[in-house]
Amino acid sequence: MYVQAAVIRGARLLALAVAFVALAGPWSEAQQAGAQDDVAAAPVGSGDPLQLKLRPRGPLRRLAPGVLTSIDPERQKAESVSRHDVVEILAVDPAFAVRPWTKGRSMAKDVVFSHDIWALDFSFKPLRQIEVDVPDLETGRMVRKLIWYLVFSVRNSGKVLKRTVVSDDPTEVTAEVVESDEPVRFIPNFVLMSWETGKQYPDRLIPVAIPQIERREDPNLPLLSTVEMAGDIPVSTEEEDHTLWGVATWEDLDPRIDFLSIYVSGLTNAYRWEDARSDGGYAYKQGDPLGTGRTIYRKTLQLNFWRPGDDKYEHDREIRFGYFDRPFDFSRFKYRPTAEDKVDYRWVYR
Repeated sequence: MYVQAAVIRGARLLALAVAFVALAGPWSEAQQAGAQDDVAAAPVGSGDPLQLKLRPRGPLRRLAPGVLTSIDPERQKAESVSRHDVVEILAVDPAFAVRPWTKGRSMAKDVVFSHDIWALDFSFKPLRQIEVDVPDLETGRMVRKLIWYLVFSVRNSGKVLKRTVVSDDPTEVTAEVVESDEPVRFIPNFVLMSWETGKQYPDRLIPVAIPQIERREDPNLPLLSTVEMAGDIPVSTEEEDHTLWGVATWEDLDPRIDFLSIYVSGLTNAYRWEDARSDGGYAYKQGDPLGTGRTIYRKTLQLNFWRPGDDKYEHDREIRFGYFDRPFDFSRFKYRPTAEDKVDYRWVYR
């Protein structure tokens, strides 16, 4: 009886396989020619899985006005120049290189540091949520989770803020925007912060979520994870567009979050630094490792969001981009917005 049942099941599977082949049918000559054309049209280096993934699968959806928000890079001339004491030298010799023409000042004090500034064009779609079956590392089973995600694009316009020393005096530096054909290295970093608790959630790599997000947003538009996107981005021109589309994803967020900010770093190489002070001087002492007490702040994009929902029924139709500009008591929050926070977005150093 068991043998007979097994034979019947095998026959059913065989019949289903034959039916599927009959419905699919062999490729026509036109289909084969089209596949060959696709291979012939593949860009150089298309053997790389990343290059294959970047190719659109078909015509892209036309977005309605207002769906995509673009952010001005806001290149500032002041970002290309900064003044600092060289604390590592002063810790050894506070009067280092004092010369008669320096009027008693050390050449290791108030030193001018300058560098060129690049910035990527950044655009994003509304912050959304999707339910996805995610593998549980402890049990090995699939668990249904609510994933928050942000679809975005980055583009290298080739515009660089070039600094130039205009005289023999190294402190006289000017900067202007020039065109460059050099690629820039993009190392994306997305952090979501809850205003209520102050807790920060770095974006997580969730490979099983990306195909479902693609099907929802645009099946023909390949999306890269923030890990896959890390690397050099060539300059986009009228002839060649090297815009990259990606998605940042988060899981296990507190469902009570109503006010939040997403910080995006890596969009520019602008930075600042501060050397800690102690007992009227610098914290760095002779013999300490280089950089001790120094904090470097990167120019980071802050995007503000709020949602008027609750923790009972979460859905992305309630998520709003921008600052909640109505009377509200933020005193009980861990992160209390300042006057500078009362905007849809801003550039900060953190």
